[in-house]
Amino acid sequence: MENIHNKFIGTKQKALAINLDPQIYGSFAEIGAGQDVAANFFKAGAAAGTIAKTMSAYDMAFSDAIYGAQQVKRYVSEQRLIAMLGHEYDLVIERLASKRGDTSTFFAFSDTFSALNYQKTNQGHGWMGIRYQMEPNGEYHDVVLHVKLLDNDLGLQHSAVGILGVNLVYACFNYHKSPSVFLLSLLDDLSRDRIQIDMIRFEGPGFSHVDNRLMSLHLVKFGLSDAAVFGPDGKNLQPSEVLYKKHIMIVRGRFRPLINVHMDMINTGVERFKDEPDVDAANVIVVTELTLQSLKERGADDSAEINEKDFLDRVDILCSVGQTVLISNFHEYYKLVAYLSKITTLKMGVVLGYPNLEFIFNEKHYQYLQGGILEAFATLFSRKVKLFIYPTLGDGIVYNSKRFSPPPHLIDLFEYLIANDKIEDILDYNVNNLHVQTDRVLELVKENAPGWEDYVPEQVAAIIKERSLFGFPE
Repeated sequence: MENIHNKFIGTKQKALAINLDPQIYGSFAEIGAGQDVAANFFKAGAAAGTIAKTMSAYDMAFSDAIYGAQQVKRYVSEQRLIAMLGHEYDLVIERLASKRGDTSTFFAFSDTFSALNYQKTNQGHGWMGIRYQMEPNGEYHDVVLHVKLLDNDLGLQHSAVGILGVNLVYACFNYHKSPSVFLLSLLDDLSRDRIQIDMIRFEGPGFSHVDNRLMSLHLVKFGLSDAAVFGPDGKNLQPSEVLYKKHIMIVRGRFRPLINVHMDMINTGVERFKDEPDVDAANVIVVTELTLQSLKERGADDSAEINEKDFLDRVDILCSVGQTVLISNFHEYYKLVAYLSKITTLKMGVVLGYPNLEFIFNEKHYQYLQGGILEAFATLFSRKVKLFIYPTLGDGIVYNSKRFSPPPHLIDLFEYLIANDKIEDILDYNVNNLHVQTDRVLELVKENAPGWEDYVPEQVAAIIKERSLFGFPE
């Protein structure tokens, strides 16, 4: 059962299966969006076999008195969830371990949610997690996730939270040996247009086989989320918490491997972005983006598989130079901007090479939109966004926006964007980098050709050699 996803077991059946398991015993603490997770276990029957306590410290003063005042004042936050899990799990162990610790696997389930308000002006979301034992008297394990609630009805959002909570508890006790099955099972009795899970983290000795960076990739790959983020330390981050009210500078690439050209793009682009009059230089966050398509071989179709080791190699390299990494399913730039615009209203910058400027003005990418390229550009450029174009060398000619020739019927549109300061060339680039191509550097790395180290940052070369990354000979 550990590795097989039973798609035909419903929410009530899952709750009943947990209730009838004599080992599983613990408590539920829920804030906001009702108490629908615990309610599902009560409604399934035989809940006395599972539930030691259920509660909701809904009032802020009560919550602070029980779980302590958090540095982050928001009550829907990861810090609040972790405080809830710690407090409730410790109570379960303190009060029940001596009585039934040798025969029980204890757990504490918690969630804190902000559901749809009466005016329907907010985005429902929340944090959910469980701290539990995999064996009696064993060490505890944590699974923590962040959820976006997409239903446009309060009752439906409550229901979605209740179903997801049951799925999480069931997965922890039945699918913990198979992370992919674990993730997919979270959507049982739900759909991708009802919830998105944009962050999940597994911790504890029983999850030593789980790489949380791969879990970020799988969230996007399986369609549980459009994007996922992790920091330079490799830890999964919730996008809104790290990007909220920030000036975001995005640099998209394959980064296979990261070479000096990429670093020059990042550094020169960031400096130019910080010089913008409406940008607070102290409030800028730089994000390197990997799309699902960029993780596949060039020219591969949508059905091609992603090499997970190759993905981790690229992530290790990016993290080694202090980058925050975004994984997305946004092939077109306007979708990326639309996503980020829901998180921050501050000005954003996008650094892209000259070939991507040609990509943006290629109308074939917008054929599925009723409004075509105009609809896409309304999303991409109506926000506070500016494109910074890094030049490309071709046949001895440096190509930038001044040499760009859009189709005749788009010339006026292009000139409008230039005149309104939506597109700008990066001029202080390192001209010595322009003749270097990523694919050629990759070939040199695989051959261990003399001098390949000159094309990549020093720390990147060291990691490639130490870990034999990107086909470097052992």
